[in-house]
Amino acid sequence: MPLFRVTTAVVLGALLGAALAQDLTVYSGRSEDFIAPLVERFEAETGLQVDVRYGNTAELAATLLEEGANSPADVFFPQDGGALGAVAREGLFAELPGELLERVDARFRSPEGLWVGVTGRARVLAYNTDSVSEDELPASVFELTEPQWQGRVGWAPTNASFQAFVTAMRLLEGEARTREWLEGMLANGVRAYEGNTPILEALGRGEIDAGITNHYYLYRFLEEQGESFPVRNHLFEGGDVGSLINVAGVGVLASSDQRENAEAFVAYLLEDDAQTYFTETVFEYPLVPGIPTNELLVPLEEIETPEIDLSNLDDLEATLELLEEVGAL
Repeated sequence: MPLFRVTTAVVLGALLGAALAQDLTVYSGRSEDFIAPLVERFEAETGLQVDVRYGNTAELAATLLEEGANSPADVFFPQDGGALGAVAREGLFAELPGELLERVDARFRSPEGLWVGVTGRARVLAYNTDSVSEDELPASVFELTEPQWQGRVGWAPTNASFQAFVTAMRLLEGEARTREWLEGMLANGVRAYEGNTPILEALGRGEIDAGITNHYYLYRFLEEQGESFPVRNHLFEGGDVGSLINVAGVGVLASSDQRENAEAFVAYLLEDDAQTYFTETVFEYPLVPGIPTNELLVPLEEIETPEIDLSNLDDLEATLELLEEVGAL
């Protein structure tokens, strides 16, 4: 049996063995469609009852900051590192056990041990294969402000993943260049959509030729409509911020009186079956080494992603102010 499977069994078994048959409350920024099947399996295996509050990641993070030590939540499971960083910065997370943290590469977990990534989510440029040839695709997201892309690109400025990407751009490229890019995109006639799914729908209709989105939306469309769906993903090169790898991750609230159960839930999300579920069912990247990535995906190690501490994506407020100032929101 591979070492990682042994380790998983030991960790999960120890934590589940210590769990008590009491309710657990999870604030989830992931949708119910994705998470409910896993929660049901966890409940069946442990006998625990899990109450899940689903919502927008940023709104749930704000709720936790407002509730503070009085929060009923035991676990926070948002869809980006910035929300995890914001809650960690306010001292609301408890430090996780080392055996859980060490399941994931250091770049996908809190340097202080306060949260751990569960899955990886790559930013990409999705494009319509009928209207864009591979040799036309840009090497950098910054090229999308050039004249040949005028009126052809879509984005979703209200989407949490887009805002996390802009925050990463501010950190990596600076405020001035980020403002210049945003203003350049608007001047170039970028079209705004409510989310990533509408971007893929618009690409399929030929309404736009390219769209900035997360990688996994494409595979849901291919699954439903087949290989004839005329859209594919493009990854930017050379560690470009347009190919940022963000995480969906979890942290245990320091105020929780269900610490052992909460850690058991975190262990479950890092267990082999859950990691496989995420990549095979929702096309995200497993973060535990040794778990095979969905064969449809570009391997994570082949993506030239920028070097960044995902905890530092917590300055959402400044990003929102910038988006409002330039007129993107």
